[in-house]
Amino acid sequence: MEQEKCPYAQRCGACQFGQGNYEEQLAAKKKWLSQNLKPFCKVQDMVGMYYPYHYRNKVHAVFGRVKEEVVAGTYEEGTHTLVPIQDCIIEDAQASAIIQTVTALIRSFKIWVYNEESGRGVMRHILVRKGMSTKQIMVVLVTGCAEFPHKNHFVTELRRLHPEITTIVWNINDQQTTFVLGERNQTLYGAGYIEDVLCGLRFRISPSSFYQVNAAQAQTLYKKAVQMAALTGTETVIDAYCGIGTIGMVMAQKAGNVLGIELNKQAVKDAKENARRNNMKNIHFVAADATEYMTYMSQKGQRADVVVLDPPRGGSTKAFVHAVAAVSPKRVIYISCNPETLARDLGWFQKKGYQAEGAVGVDMFPWVGHVEVVCCLQRKNS
Repeated sequence: MEQEKCPYAQRCGACQFGQGNYEEQLAAKKKWLSQNLKPFCKVQDMVGMYYPYHYRNKVHAVFGRVKEEVVAGTYEEGTHTLVPIQDCIIEDAQASAIIQTVTALIRSFKIWVYNEESGRGVMRHILVRKGMSTKQIMVVLVTGCAEFPHKNHFVTELRRLHPEITTIVWNINDQQTTFVLGERNQTLYGAGYIEDVLCGLRFRISPSSFYQVNAAQAQTLYKKAVQMAALTGTETVIDAYCGIGTIGMVMAQKAGNVLGIELNKQAVKDAKENARRNNMKNIHFVAADATEYMTYMSQKGQRADVVVLDPPRGGSTKAFVHAVAAVSPKRVIYISCNPETLARDLGWFQKKGYQAEGAVGVDMFPWVGHVEVVCCLQRKNS
């Protein structure tokens, strides 16, 4: 396989392996995993991608000016210096093309781009999401104010140039924040969401929904998680940090019943709709803090056979680990995107009587210095 070269690797900072060899990259990631998890368990070989390019189904760009010309790109790592990007080797090619078209339309319609320092301006970000199985495409246009000049003509022209777009959403983010999306959405075209198929299940994805950015590798990751859970069809499973219900619904195909817990109310709404669309009767969702809810369950004498968690990069907390132990699962399936916080959390689980049995690394982020790993923990006295 001929390696694609990234012209932005030296400035962008997103791809720490941007100039390297893919096989060497996999070896480096396995070494990183093994070094962190050595006190707890062995790590199997990394599961890499056959074609590790253009895999990101979620693409974000910032609008700004470089030498007075409107451009779209990303901030140079650790700075607010905008790096114009036209064709990224890890982003979906259609999404990249749409971003370039929108940038050209901003110039053509003479729309004022947002200035981060002054907090003034209109066009701020663009977010493109694509269903890799369905090929549905969502474009989210983010403005820094509640104004969108030439909105209808802008959308008409964008649709003419890219008929593959299935929905366009206008998001308003008028806060001085590092978050891309604000809380207000207005659907300008289509349904306001897209759908994708993962592990045979259909999922609804809204602008702010968490959905794995690499759908092909996500299927591999989830299948490994289900295999480690050793489900027989009778188990009660808790999916903490459940998001829109992806891993929980995959587990529900093999489990007795599944409870998904998620703090984000919009994500829970999407999760319930996903379960309904897939006609799954054995999974339910609650909008709550997972630590608090599992503590409440334990106080009522409720137990689980398996707990699945996929926390953010910061990992979990001692309080969460205590709450997991309180519902007394036989197995814990921990999906992590940060080996360092995973190792810390495995130490906490060990003190609660759970021993890591093994881990598998899945390369969800080729060329990027992140790695996904799924780890199985077994209760020592089970």
